[in-house]
Amino acid sequence: MATISWINEINTTNIRGDVFGGVTAAIVSLPLALAFGVASGAGPEAGLYGAILVGLFAAIFGGTPTLISEPTGPMTVIMTAVLTTMIAANPEHGLAMAFTVVMIAGVFQILLGVLNLGKYITLMPYSVISGFMSGIGVILIILQLPPLLGHENPGGGVIGNLQALPDLLRNLRWYEVVLGVITLAILFLFPKKWANRIPPQLIALVVGSVLAATFFSSVGVRTIGEVSLGLPNLVVPTFTAEQWTQMVLDGIVLGTLGCIDALLTAVIADSLTRQEHDSRKELIGQGIGNLVSGICGGLPGAGATMGTVVNIQSGARTALSGITRALVLIVLVVFAAGLTAYIPLAVLAGIAIKVGMNILDWSFLKRAHRVSISAMLIMYGVMWLTILVDLIVAVGLGVFIANILTIERLSRLQAKNILSISDADDSIPLTEHERLVLDKGKGKVMLMYFSGPMIFGVSRAIARKHDSISTHQTIVFDLTDVPLIDSTVSLAIENAVKDAVDQGKNVFIACPSTDTRQTFKRMGLTRLVGSSNMVESRSEALEKAVAD
Repeated sequence: MATISWINEINTTNIRGDVFGGVTAAIVSLPLALAFGVASGAGPEAGLYGAILVGLFAAIFGGTPTLISEPTGPMTVIMTAVLTTMIAANPEHGLAMAFTVVMIAGVFQILLGVLNLGKYITLMPYSVISGFMSGIGVILIILQLPPLLGHENPGGGVIGNLQALPDLLRNLRWYEVVLGVITLAILFLFPKKWANRIPPQLIALVVGSVLAATFFSSVGVRTIGEVSLGLPNLVVPTFTAEQWTQMVLDGIVLGTLGCIDALLTAVIADSLTRQEHDSRKELIGQGIGNLVSGICGGLPGAGATMGTVVNIQSGARTALSGITRALVLIVLVVFAAGLTAYIPLAVLAGIAIKVGMNILDWSFLKRAHRVSISAMLIMYGVMWLTILVDLIVAVGLGVFIANILTIERLSRLQAKNILSISDADDSIPLTEHERLVLDKGKGKVMLMYFSGPMIFGVSRAIARKHDSISTHQTIVFDLTDVPLIDSTVSLAIENAVKDAVDQGKNVFIACPSTDTRQTFKRMGLTRLVGSSNMVESRSEALEKAVAD
């Protein structure tokens, strides 16, 4: 196992760019942290703790120098569900149990990093990733509709919000709706050329708060209230026997989603900086950040695309930018904590809705039907299952169906690589000597030729070749052009060999791969055909078959 440098790339060679990038990223993070904290139900303090702690520890111990880590839309959606479930099951300790799930997610990410399993996390069909991300975006939008309309969240998740929507619309508070609409208008219409210098989320936050404090001060606009961000109260890991399995499962889901979020954002950072991230270190850093955040009562976080892009475009090149961002956030919160009392919940709802709309994979949604009908059906299926049922069910079914379809297509292609001939032709790449030897057999020798990787889907194609075995005296199984063979195909070949031997045929196997020969030996196949009939080259097998 290769050694790991546990600290991220931190140096002062680009101190001006790193500091400016960190300051800019902090300004972008502040309104989002507040919005996600309120949206999750854990409170704005939880969002701020998550933004500071995940960002700080992921920057120090991560593997992507310019990555900005903080609470994200997808992580907030899952955390909201976890918090709701845990409090409903155990009102007294539900909050501590929810933060324990965050700790479990962190430990899971560290484990994935230490075992170097992060590379497998993103080996998911794009249609599945697109589907569950879009589903999470829709969930975030639906969950923010009540505060946008001036009401408390009715509970019951997505279904509860949709069922309550007619009543919410009949009793909407128009002044809070106006604030939310103004927020969305600023976010959508803000000039892109200015967005890198002045975050539109911050402009929306300031404008909405000023309007609420001046024009709507007499109508009782619901606001966050003052945030007192002192030293966090440490959360002791809390479990119950009834919820233990659910908590671990939720932690794995949360950790996996965080890994996907972080690693995909790291790839974006690589493309912008022309560097290459270390996925192993990155997952360890993300895990440490989430573990500490959970202990301190903060939201879980992951690599955030918006913050990372802003950080890089502002000149950042090392992890000093992420550390600077965390320190600036602490200063901002300490000196501006009282100002949060004037921030309307409708404004934060508008900010969260815009994030939800950004999470939606508009590019793939618009053209999925032109790319592939099966990919489109998988993407929409995963999206609606994510919205209406459960993320685990959605991703599990999506990956299963996508993989089955892929295996079926590969099997069809690989079946064409299993050929049987008894005289030399151009379908198999034989040397001139091998052609002459095969022709000497005068149709008595059948050469069953395999090429390319052989996985379990081709076992049926091998079985279909059984009928042609009976018409020949000697059979040669040619595996010289097979780089990979799995256990199912090995068993299918064994069955074909047994059928030939039972019919009194002479069988020879040409297999240059030492690993495959060892597998056949353990299966007893070498003993079945005779060790002298298991050779390394096709030429030798054909010569023995013709001479037999």
